[in-house]
Amino acid sequence: METVTCDIAIIGSGMGGGATAWALRESGADVVVIERGGRLPREPANWSAAEVFRNTRYRNAEPWFDEIHESEFHPGVYYYIGGNTKVYGACLPRFRETDFGVVEHLGGVSPAWPVSYSQLEPYYVQAERLLLVHGSAGDDPTEPWRSADYPQPALTHEPTVERLRHSLTAQGLRPFYLPMGVDRRDGGPCIRCATCDGFPCKVDAKSDADVRLIRPAVDAGVRLLERTRVRRLESDADGRHVTSAIAENVDGEVRIKAKRYVLAAGAVNTAALLLASANDNHPNGLANSSGLVGRRYMVHNSTFMMAVDPRRRNEVVFQKTLGVNDWYVASPHCDAPLGNLQMLGKLQADIVKPARTWVPMPALRFVTGHSVDIYLTTEDLPDTNNRVVLREDGRIGIYWIPNNLEAHRRLVARVSAVMRKAGYPVILTERMSIATNSHQCGTAVMGDDPATSVVDSHCRSHDVENLWISDSSVFPSSAAMNPALTIAANALRVVDSGGLLN
Repeated sequence: METVTCDIAIIGSGMGGGATAWALRESGADVVVIERGGRLPREPANWSAAEVFRNTRYRNAEPWFDEIHESEFHPGVYYYIGGNTKVYGACLPRFRETDFGVVEHLGGVSPAWPVSYSQLEPYYVQAERLLLVHGSAGDDPTEPWRSADYPQPALTHEPTVERLRHSLTAQGLRPFYLPMGVDRRDGGPCIRCATCDGFPCKVDAKSDADVRLIRPAVDAGVRLLERTRVRRLESDADGRHVTSAIAENVDGEVRIKAKRYVLAAGAVNTAALLLASANDNHPNGLANSSGLVGRRYMVHNSTFMMAVDPRRRNEVVFQKTLGVNDWYVASPHCDAPLGNLQMLGKLQADIVKPARTWVPMPALRFVTGHSVDIYLTTEDLPDTNNRVVLREDGRIGIYWIPNNLEAHRRLVARVSAVMRKAGYPVILTERMSIATNSHQCGTAVMGDDPATSVVDSHCRSHDVENLWISDSSVFPSSAAMNPALTIAANALRVVDSGGLLN
């Protein structure tokens, strides 16, 4: 068996692993990032909706199993250097200040985090600079305080979106510019194309973890083992230290021996790896004395909405520039938190076809040519019965029953009414299923009490002294926002806390 030795081994190269590697790049530590995938190819098909969506050219995850409905499904997970960020929509909001405290929802309670917004705020600033976030402070009525402005100016609205902004404002809402991670600096490669949200970026203009974090880390001396899948972690005789990670690549097994280990494989795969690493000292999974590894799985309640005006074509190219948070928190106009509205990248017939296989393509081209497209997100709440398991055959199983659905129903109803008033008489919706899990979190929750959490407030395992987790597994709640910026900021905070380097 080949053996690789290092000071710090990071398992996963997505936003959490990438930010960890970047923060350690000049530390003097010998750092190795282990990624089960390779580099996503840059090719003409990157910008082909038919290839990306209908032919699922870049989907490379193994099937998972829906334990509730006893059926196999193909998850929206991508194994490449950069992880899911290679195809994400690059919307990079901060969580609201209230998201870190206890929040009463229609469907239950969202718990407090063991860290506050003020503790994370300096790392939000750093993450926004790293990821070239374009935005405009002061427009969003729920925006938390910030110690520095956005590093890049907001992306302007194209005419169709600008007309919608005027209509929403006339209805008493306060639309804002979405914070977006693309390189639109002077001389930057972003061309505001129609193939950003959900597509790989052929010109490396998207602020994904590969381009903005892993590559600079590798240039500074961090080592990268690609196409290498970690199967289990081994611990010492008393179970208090990980001694090696056992992985495999095309040449066979590889043993990675490190002083410290960081898991950043995503909330599902991080939990699955801990469960697969059970031993005599950890019979229910490594670092699982609380019994919470894999539990409290959250993945957001999300709906795609197409608001259609058959009388007027939508000529927009880059549509993802506008958001609305007027229903995000309880207020005199909203008796409970409902969630977030943000524009989608412009839907095309080939994108919609897999969800409506029976609709002829000419009809889909007409509808998508006359629609504005919206993504609605409502917070789902941590439930110990919603969980990740390892099946007897080693496959990943998911128990997931959505909750807080009344809030989501109200959000969809409110946005439908607003869009009709804005001149879009036809409203089409599609709620996302178990397979849409790009916002997964919560399976190795952080907290101060080892009996009710998996890692401490610095994301170090309560049970295993040289093990940290720096992805969204540690989130106590999901908020109703895209999690990528918070993952990056928290990973930067974890490195800055000093434990990894002591």
